[in-house]
Amino acid sequence: MRVRWFGQSAFLLEGERSVFIDPFGDMSRLAARGLTFDYPPIAGVAPDLLLVTHEHADHNVVEVIEGEPHLLRSTAGRLESPIGEVVAISSEHDDVAGTARGPNTIFRFVLDGLAICHLGDLGQPALRPEQRAAIGEVDVLFMPVGGGPTVGGAVAAAIVRDVAPRLVFPMHYRTSQQNFLESPHAFLEALGARVEHLAASEAGVEELLGTPARPVVAMLAAPER
Repeated sequence: MRVRWFGQSAFLLEGERSVFIDPFGDMSRLAARGLTFDYPPIAGVAPDLLLVTHEHADHNVVEVIEGEPHLLRSTAGRLESPIGEVVAISSEHDDVAGTARGPNTIFRFVLDGLAICHLGDLGQPALRPEQRAAIGEVDVLFMPVGGGPTVGGAVAAAIVRDVAPRLVFPMHYRTSQQNFLESPHAFLEALGARVEHLAASEAGVEELLGTPARPVVAMLAAPER
């Protein structure tokens, strides 16, 4: 399986089938507020399955995705899809029961024999027991680490330790293309796991896998125009 990062929380996973998560569109309007979001546009992607974790514009612009993917959008339940069952778990975008930033969906599915979990814009200080039980075992975790509207730093590291994946892809953090989140440094320091800094924005997954006791953190290169 290969994973490609498009920036923010947007990823394409390609194996026997393909899954795209959290597409963004034109974010140039942020410049008027002094904010930078300058990742390359998403184009030429036609997955089998499209997942949207929540309805914010840097996560939900499904129009940039080509083809006719099966769409699961800001929902919860055990849902059928072209890749099999997807577990969509209700969560919150903040630490006040969703009253500040609204709901967020955690997606968990299996692709090419690997259990994948994307936490979206999780803002809770910890997973509740019923959320953790619904997630189950995880091989590959996509984890927001940039603080601000999501978890970051020591809180994000504690959630990783709770989930115990074999491989972590940090997301939703400050890069040279995005200036309104925190860097991943506090998270990496708090977790203390082995870190692989990759030269490209895509990579093979299997060769990066660690173990639940000794996970690998894969830092994909931020895509540039």
